[in-house]
Amino acid sequence: MLRVEAPARLHLGMLAVAGDGERRFGGLGVSVRRPAVVLEAEPAGELSAEGADAERALAFARRCQDALGLAGGAHLRVVEAIPQHVGLGSGTKLALAVAHALAALEGRDVEAPGLAQAAGRAARSAVGLWTFALGGLVVEGGHRPGVERPAPLLAHHPMPAEWRAVLVLPAAAPGLSGGAEEAAFGQLAPAPDRSAVIAQLVLTALLPALVERELEEFGAALTRVQQLVGDSFAAAQGGRFHPRAGPLVEALLGFGAAGAGQSSWGPTVYGVVGSDAAGQELARRMEELVGGEGSVELVAFDNRGARIERS
Repeated sequence: MLRVEAPARLHLGMLAVAGDGERRFGGLGVSVRRPAVVLEAEPAGELSAEGADAERALAFARRCQDALGLAGGAHLRVVEAIPQHVGLGSGTKLALAVAHALAALEGRDVEAPGLAQAAGRAARSAVGLWTFALGGLVVEGGHRPGVERPAPLLAHHPMPAEWRAVLVLPAAAPGLSGGAEEAAFGQLAPAPDRSAVIAQLVLTALLPALVERELEEFGAALTRVQQLVGDSFAAAQGGRFHPRAGPLVEALLGFGAAGAGQSSWGPTVYGVVGSDAAGQELARRMEELVGGEGSVELVAFDNRGARIERS
């Protein structure tokens, strides 16, 4: 039996959302330890699945079996799943875990970009792919029109072990997905000035601050990137952030987060702090604010990526 654990990711923003240059999208994100996909797989006569997200896991398995030319079957058990359509990368992490497990059962060593292509993921954003492979914070370079392969990895750096994220998932409508998401991207207007500022912030503030472990500089750059990215999607989601997310982002900053924002389309929001103690205090205050209308979780960052064990 194989066991694959694939932690969730926070999508921290896109570099060029509307194709202002030779490439479109690009982006940055970071892996967090919780929540996670936990998948068990063992050889079987045919493909089958059980547990949370079983139908989706089975659909990914059938696609991967055909794409990778795998002969054997497998029984999949989804022990844990990441909540769907809340901004934590549930689909990509499940798809890659399934592809990785099926390939490993047949002794195949397929690199992460190949797994993503087999599973039909990373067509727009490769943040989920590279955090699956590496953990930590990643920056990917976007797509050229007409080129069907995952965007290249530009930068990867581990997160400081003592830093934490407070995740807040309000009881709210899910973020955009499927056809609504496609339509939203199709309506985006190029904003080269905004894209230039985002790229400058990532290259000259956020990444250097991460390397030098300067939390306040990192947080300020991240918050500003999130605001600019949110402005790009304001028409599609009814404001800079998801309607329930905006006040929570402001609360996270007001309660002491060094940086805060919305992951992907939300409604999950996050605040970054410098220690477990600071995280516990921030989580306590956010729990008081949210009450019974959502959940709050203090999580560590993940610097290992997906893990596979054999038993």
